[in-house]
Amino acid sequence: MKKFQVPALLISLIIAALTFSFIPAMAQNKAADNMEIVLEKVRADKKLLVAENMQLTETEAKSFWPIYEAYQKDLGTLLERMAKVIEGYRANFLNMSDENAGKLLDEYLAIQNDDTRLMQSCLSKLREILPEKKVMRYFQIENKISAAVNFELARNIPLVQ
Repeated sequence: MKKFQVPALLISLIIAALTFSFIPAMAQNKAADNMEIVLEKVRADKKLLVAENMQLTETEAKSFWPIYEAYQKDLGTLLERMAKVIEGYRANFLNMSDENAGKLLDEYLAIQNDDTRLMQSCLSKLREILPEKKVMRYFQIENKISAAVNFELARNIPLVQ
């Protein structure tokens, strides 16, 4: 089996999607159209990466992809919330008050908890249709993508002042 690697382009596209809310308001309409193109590219690239690494049978694929699509939709909602947290941080990090810091941290932890619940829900659905090793493989793929994105975000977000 070949070694799994998250393509740099996919990481870049996900980072771009997460930072959509940073675009200045006057450029918002054109940028929103462009961002939809970027988001579609992210979704397609990620789906291709998953498909290449899951090695699903035809029967497994028929049941897997609807669960995958629903999970990605819900994950997208969490990513939108995270983008708002990052934007709140970006707007305030030089003059961050304790109150703002607390609110951002609470929302960050709420997102993490919701992400765990979402994963558990997806896990129970996948266990009904796939062997455990394939379920594990799927979550490894998701984890690797998430880790790569989180690393890039952490690398580019300065510590609060």
